Amino acid sequence: MSSFGWIVHKVIQESNIILEVLDARFIEITRDIKLEQKIKNRNCILITIINKCDLVKIEDLEPYKKKLENCIFISAKKHLGTDLLKKKINEIINKKKIRKPIIGVVGFPNVGKSSVINVLKGKGSAKTSLEAGYTKGKQFVRISKNIMMIDTPGVIDKQQTKESELVLVGAKNPSTIKDPDLVVIKLMKINPKIVEKHYKVKLKVNKEKTLEDIALKLNYKKKGNLPNIDRVSKKILQDWQKGNIL
Repeated sequence: MSSFGWIVHKVIQESNIILEVLDARFIEITRDIKLEQKIKNRNCILITIINKCDLVKIEDLEPYKKKLENCIFISAKKHLGTDLLKKKINEIINKKKIRKPIIGVVGFPNVGKSSVINVLKGKGSAKTSLEAGYTKGKQFVRISKNIMMIDTPGVIDKQQTKESELVLVGAKNPSTIKDPDLVVIKLMKINPKIVEKHYKVKLKVNKEKTLEDIALKLNYKKKGNLPNIDRVSKKILQDWQKGNIL
């Protein structure tokens, strides 16, 4: 077990309630079913938070209400659904008569764990960043007189998660990957027309030609006045991770 994995394991042991934060755009990729099973084996109460719900159609999320345990849709960034989350936490605390609630927060890097804590506590309680893996170790944050929260570093099962998926969910920096254009093409296939619409270029069957059009439009060129596909691909992925492409 990695040092980060051990931290999360300890957080589960110490907590009464666990918040698993998922990315609304890639729910299945950001779920950790093994971790969910550990939480249940420990008899912790699991609340599943689908964050960044403002970036997708709500009707696409509805099936997850029945599929996931104590499922709440929120946008920590825009403070959508956060009152429902607070209500759900208080309902569970009162129903289970938990005297000293300790709430652990787990999830992939950059799904918004620290932002969720900031919403519950107040601005600036836990440091946040768009850089994947910003939280380096567990951090304790008191969100009320009786409730303590624990933020954790993002933990990934690298054997089950492809590099392209890590980039798309914001768990890996686009500048560190070898073939960013292949990841953008995958994004275009998963979300048809969304990239073309954002950069206002014509839809083409050949996605490589689309990348060339975007590069030329943004004036991303290399020697010989040719489109710089590598640079424009990283730009697109950075815009995607920041939520600029809707």
